[in-house]
Amino acid sequence: MSDQDDRKPAGNFRRDFLRATAIAAGTAASAGTALAQSPPSTPAAAEPVPGPSVPQEVANRAAATLPQRDFPMTGADIFARACKAEGLAALFCCPGNYEVIHAIAEQGVPAFSGRHEGAMCSAADAFIRVTGEVAAASGTEGPGFTNMIGSLAAANACRTPLLFLASNMALADEDTEAGIQLMYQQPVTEGIRKYGKRIIQANRIHEYAGYAFRALRTGVPGPVHLDFVKEVAQHRFRNPRDVARMVDRARYRTEARPAPAPADVRRAVDLIARSERPILVASTGVFYSRAWDALRLFAEHAQIPVTESGPSRGHFPDSHPLSASAAPGCYASADLVILVGQYCMPNPGEFAFGPDAKYIRIDPDANDIGRNLPIDVGLVSCEKMALEALAEALPRGSRDGWLSEVAAARRKFDEENAELYRAGAGYRDAVHPAVIAKELGDFLYAGNIPREQTAVVSGGFGIARYTRRFLQAHGPGQICNGAYQYGAIGPDVGYTVGVGAAVQLGAGPQSVRKGAPLIAITGDAGFGYTGFEMETLAKYRMPAVVIVYNNNAWGTWLAARDSNVRSPLHVFQENLRYDKVAEGLGAHGEYVRTPDQFRPALERAYRIAEREGIPSVINCQGRKEFWVREQFAPGFLGKVEPGVMAYYH
Repeated sequence: MSDQDDRKPAGNFRRDFLRATAIAAGTAASAGTALAQSPPSTPAAAEPVPGPSVPQEVANRAAATLPQRDFPMTGADIFARACKAEGLAALFCCPGNYEVIHAIAEQGVPAFSGRHEGAMCSAADAFIRVTGEVAAASGTEGPGFTNMIGSLAAANACRTPLLFLASNMALADEDTEAGIQLMYQQPVTEGIRKYGKRIIQANRIHEYAGYAFRALRTGVPGPVHLDFVKEVAQHRFRNPRDVARMVDRARYRTEARPAPAPADVRRAVDLIARSERPILVASTGVFYSRAWDALRLFAEHAQIPVTESGPSRGHFPDSHPLSASAAPGCYASADLVILVGQYCMPNPGEFAFGPDAKYIRIDPDANDIGRNLPIDVGLVSCEKMALEALAEALPRGSRDGWLSEVAAARRKFDEENAELYRAGAGYRDAVHPAVIAKELGDFLYAGNIPREQTAVVSGGFGIARYTRRFLQAHGPGQICNGAYQYGAIGPDVGYTVGVGAAVQLGAGPQSVRKGAPLIAITGDAGFGYTGFEMETLAKYRMPAVVIVYNNNAWGTWLAARDSNVRSPLHVFQENLRYDKVAEGLGAHGEYVRTPDQFRPALERAYRIAEREGIPSVINCQGRKEFWVREQFAPGFLGKVEPGVMAYYH
């Protein structure tokens, strides 16, 4: 018989399938009847299923006794002791680089371990952005190091003083199959860090620690990358004489800061005095030089409005009458722009100031003044010292007309936001981003919570263009601007771990928020990258409320090549339950499907965070069509740099 003859016709197959299905159904029905006629049996008691719980090693870590390390010591111990002496504020890591991370933790540096090296590198970056302290991220050679590269690039764009540590294989295994992961890491990170060194001479390990902290602590900050071959990390030193150049930090770096040249101060004062509509742009350097008080005093003395830029916000409070961060409509009128600590300069046209505006730039690095943007007066100086010198040299100002224009721009911006909310609240079958933005802002700043209490990780792509308009910062480091300059995809929950650690420890300016809940905002695309760090938040009892805007698509869904055709390359499954993922990871979950459900869910999640220290995910079900202005106005919003509407700056 041929293969063709052996096949059954399709109709016969369907008939046989239906017959078999009917027989099975009849058998099941007969069994059901028989069961119904027999005496009922008592079901076995279900075994209780244990839920997620914090391991005792983590719960009791504060009470753990630290080992006393003294000579003989390993290379890792020598390096860790240098980190402790330099005040390293925190370590974020995954398994790998074992000698170094254990040595640092055993020195009493607060250490946090997570699920992914890239996310933990983002955590270290965010910790530094909101504290101004130096923190470290660590990974292992090969895949771990590779996972961290994008996060290192984001930290470099933010000029973050991040100590980026990685192990390496043994030099003895070079050019062997066992040493296939021996990586020449330094060329890989060239261009995305300030200083780097592969340490291969064990006796110089303290010297290179000094080089690292000199780069981290002086001048314009930036990441430092050190990698340790196994022979260095494990090398044993019998006594201090075996370690070359092991000197106190005062002998390998200076605390001195550059002061502005008097002639440059006079030129700047003359330009300011002749200006009718000057504006200050307060950026990264204001935060790292802790110049927020000097900035406020100078702005008040000269009566100059201030707008913020940078990887964190709050060094000039939004509640101040001179704040122009929420007054983008006035920027084009400014005739003089004073850039203070703007380490990452905008490209021409990125800032919304007029083409005829003049510029003063205050920066500690003379090599960067004039880059990207022509400068009329450059002050090579520590930001704090320059602001103090200008305030002393400049006569008290009076600019009532200009300040009235700025105030009018603020009112207009508030009216625009109110209109956005009215439009968004009209959509009842899903949660519009304007509803999230307005209700979140009201909850944080117009209710019973002190407005300076809650730190915020401002992330996401499309959702950020709404929420940033309503977020406020009232103290240094209150808002972590996730996408600053580099625009990395998906680090938001990783950033939340870093900010959560800073608030938990009360580090730097986060001391005013110590122990308080924090808020993070991300999208459904971003949550896919670092969402498993919800387990890290839950493990360390960091009380974070993570708002996920779930519109079933990438933010690029509206950017298909033909504006009338939306591409399937940009969509996800619809109605995914990120809240259930969070519950499985030890967090609380809320699923919000209509506008009226958001505020109660936010209040519940914040209350749980406040009372129990448990993080939450609020999964807000939106629609990808909300980004299409022609169908669902106001659609995908634009941005204005700098200020609250800024996305990259």
